[in-house]
Amino acid sequence: MKALAAVALSLAAAAYAVPAAAQFEKAEDAIKYRQSALFVMGQHFGRIGAMANGKAPFDAKAAQENADIVAQLAKLPWAGFGPGTDKGRETRAKPEIWTEHAKFRELADNLGAETVKLAAAAKTGDLGKLKAAFGETAKSCKACHDNYRNK
Repeated sequence: MKALAAVALSLAAAAYAVPAAAQFEKAEDAIKYRQSALFVMGQHFGRIGAMANGKAPFDAKAAQENADIVAQLAKLPWAGFGPGTDKGRETRAKPEIWTEHAKFRELADNLGAETVKLAAAAKTGDLGKLKAAFGETAKSCKACHDNYRNK
């Protein structure tokens, strides 16, 4: 029984270790995936931004729902930046993503951490806390865009 469990665990670990790019048959699929994830994340982040910047009335429930979605979506796009996904479809991704991948990944991880803080701030229902967390999350987005996205 222990041998069977060890084999199952090894297979699960091997499946987890498969490069994310292997999820996609073609580079174009990976590019579509990451662009879609980033687009949807941006839509929900924009809704929070409208409240944080006074362009829309503050709705604590809507802020929390959108922040939770942003935090979940922030985990997704990075699988679409695997090796060979620098070509295959029109993209604004700079080549430095692949030549400076560790730095790019660090910025992506930072965005993930900031979106978790944003979701936590939204849960408080406090507009001031939401504004502060939104600002830090926006800085995190901007850092990646400044370095790794063509205008």
